[in-house]
Amino acid sequence: MHKNRLKIEHLYELYHRDVYHFALYYTNSREEAEDITQETFFKVLKQLDKLKNEDKVKTWILSIARNTAVDIHRKQKIKRLLIEKISWQPPIKEAPKPLEMVEQHEQWLFLQEALMTLKSHDRTIIICRMLKDYTIQETAAILGISEVKVRVDFHRAMARLRKKVGRVD
Repeated sequence: MHKNRLKIEHLYELYHRDVYHFALYYTNSREEAEDITQETFFKVLKQLDKLKNEDKVKTWILSIARNTAVDIHRKQKIKRLLIEKISWQPPIKEAPKPLEMVEQHEQWLFLQEALMTLKSHDRTIIICRMLKDYTIQETAAILGISEVKVRVDFHRAMARLRKKVGRVD
């Protein structure tokens, strides 16, 4: 177990930023991104013995992050809806942090809102290919689909995004 602890610390050091940024793009929520990152590395630790190909560790971790993001985001969405339905008062908004104020640039917000309206699969492909600049091969491994399907689905997802926001290139 000591060997696994050292290995997970090393993997965390190498990939936690990638996982966090993916989760942040996916959810548009720092809190959810932190939860997803933490949960992802907990799952990585539990499944470390299942890692067969050391060369593909990054895509393996990001595929775990993707599945975790889908699960946690769905749970958070349901939780928010339930709270809103049973609550007599609107949710209290936190004061914006300086970094968040910078990130709320008008165009980014518009794009992020449009991303959030896309289906999970479309959003994930756009995040991987455009926002994180992952290769088609890495994206295919993360999503567990063929490279051809990545190309086709990315093209279709971009068409849907363009419809929502205008030209995005």
